[in-house]
Amino acid sequence: MTQDASIQQQQLDRIANGRGFIAALDQSGGSTPKALALYGVTSDAYSNDDEMFGEIQKMRARIIKTPDFNSQKILGAILFEKTMDAQIDGTPVATYLWEQCGVVPFLKVDKGLLDVANGAQMMKPMADLDALLARAVKADIFGTKMRSVIKEANVDGVRDVVAQQFEVAQQIAAAGLLAIIEPEVDIHSDTKGEAEILLKAELLKQLNALPADTKVSLKLTLPNVSGLYDDLADHANVVRVVALSGGYSTDQACALLSQNTKMIASFSRALTERLNATMSDAEYHAALGANIEKIYQASL
Repeated sequence: MTQDASIQQQQLDRIANGRGFIAALDQSGGSTPKALALYGVTSDAYSNDDEMFGEIQKMRARIIKTPDFNSQKILGAILFEKTMDAQIDGTPVATYLWEQCGVVPFLKVDKGLLDVANGAQMMKPMADLDALLARAVKADIFGTKMRSVIKEANVDGVRDVVAQQFEVAQQIAAAGLLAIIEPEVDIHSDTKGEAEILLKAELLKQLNALPADTKVSLKLTLPNVSGLYDDLADHANVVRVVALSGGYSTDQACALLSQNTKMIASFSRALTERLNATMSDAEYHAALGANIEKIYQASL
């Protein structure tokens, strides 16, 4: 690791014990056009992928530079690879987050999803993961995040998703980074509750098999049964359990989160709800500040 060990320990302590939530700023190629459209930047504003990512970088930089985006309410932020490689006011984004905002930087490392099989979507192969992890370490990234999706309560599908997540998580841990494991359960699934019971059992099985010194975090869909994942939050190998908004509105997600006292938020779309590129700075800061406060209160 390039960072001082004391900084790494500070960052671990913040993620494990801090009051607040993790901001998800990691929209990738597939989700960026939708995120930009919701933000008021339509497809006629860019003509290729580089220009599209330039627009999303402007959005992310404006969010990060908003006064309320700070360590008082935000513990960490998850970045897309191109964001890690970008700068804010001449400073690499991950370094800016920690030094200027007191926010711990994470990196999305998955390359998207395979087609549905056994009611689930596993992650695409990550042949260059070791090289990406080495770049992340040099860029002062603290941890990573990777997403799979469970669409139905299929024993084989849930097992395979979780096994893949933990296999990659150990590769990430070997590089000196904290892995956030994200096996999302689709909120529109007809068997969501049953899938969550299967998921919890598989997560516990994999957690119990980890070496004592290998720590992970979990990013999970808000469950049908409040408190379902409390046992996971208390597990010796788990640093924190965070919740994804999964398509719920900010109000819905915050209401559900407040019923799960051992989870904190890691919201993406809910964080940026009602933000628009055409807002004045005062309007923008007020809207984002209100979202941050709402998510923060639900995370306490």
